[in-house]
Amino acid sequence: MIRKGKTKDEVLAETGQTIGVQSVNFSVEEGEVFVVMGLSGSGKSTLVRMLNRLIEASEGEIRFDGQDMRGADAATLRKLRLEKIAMVFQHFALFPHKSVLENVEYGLKVARVPAAERRERALEALRKVGLAAWADRRPATLSGGMQQRVGLARGLAVDPEILLMDEPFSALDPLIRRDMQNELLELQRELRKTIVFITHDLDEALTLGDRIAIMKEGRFVQVGTAEEIVGNPADDYVAAFTQDVDRARVFDVASVMEPPEALELAETDAGAVRARLDELGRDALHLLRDGALAGLVTRRSLAQAAGGGGGPLEGAMVPEMPRARPGDVLRQVYDACSAGLPVAVCDEEERFVGVVTPEAVFELLAEDKNAPEEEDAPDGEEKAAEAAPALSA
Repeated sequence: MIRKGKTKDEVLAETGQTIGVQSVNFSVEEGEVFVVMGLSGSGKSTLVRMLNRLIEASEGEIRFDGQDMRGADAATLRKLRLEKIAMVFQHFALFPHKSVLENVEYGLKVARVPAAERRERALEALRKVGLAAWADRRPATLSGGMQQRVGLARGLAVDPEILLMDEPFSALDPLIRRDMQNELLELQRELRKTIVFITHDLDEALTLGDRIAIMKEGRFVQVGTAEEIVGNPADDYVAAFTQDVDRARVFDVASVMEPPEALELAETDAGAVRARLDELGRDALHLLRDGALAGLVTRRSLAQAAGGGGGPLEGAMVPEMPRARPGDVLRQVYDACSAGLPVAVCDEEERFVGVVTPEAVFELLAEDKNAPEEEDAPDGEEKAAEAAPALSA
């Protein structure tokens, strides 16, 4: 009926059956956090349960490392669930009569792992989530956030290649939820698991997802990175979700970074710097010493340091030169840009790889009502003057 163009409502009216998921095609890369975000009833929880066949798909393919999950026999499916794919549920699903350690051991016990080995692996999983000291307690003595960490540890104990997480933090208080999100990110940096994460919270999706799928009525409306979803919504439905998103917390420095522009200290003077500033139409310029980033000068700092002449550049450099990494979010460089200063972008080896100008940041955030207020801020050159060293000629 779907192939003939029938809608979900028409199928329901004619057959009494509800279409949970339809025409969904996607792949998840190894080590990726793939987040499926949608409202209640959008089909996201049905989808994640189809991946390990807790819910059987009516048609289509579900492949794991090229193997068709739908064609797997009971023994193969059991082995995959025990060794390769773990699931973390929204409501913890802990055994109240078992200790925390016994709960974490459970999957290993089902897999017939020897007692000594499963205890060691379960304790290591508890250490990873910060609960080793609670190993002998009952779940009822733990807070909601701690219980969810036990559920996560149980999934990690079997050392799965894939973690399926069905709204694992949605029942938690906001502050605890944020802590759990940060803990998951820390664990992911260490473990690099492949994760399919289900949520109804866009902020959570933007925080956790390498890529995000927006789901509506059983279909994917848009799949992309956080920047793609927020910066280029596919339709009005996605735009409505993202209209209140703080872009300064989504877009990173690399998204507005320009090629580095600098002069070598030993090969230039104040006059050459001013000429280069005029040529570029800028109020500040970075300087190098033997190819390494040395500092930043502004028109005003040059004038203050040398009385408008061609004095030494070392004394004209701004005391605290703003720096950032390509992966830093724009919120981290906003104060420097509000001061009218360009931000030097350096990689992990401290190589000068680019520059972020105030104009580029403010242009990107211009449509964002969550951006910090700038109505009382002076223009760029005046604010750059405030940051310049107060030196006499």
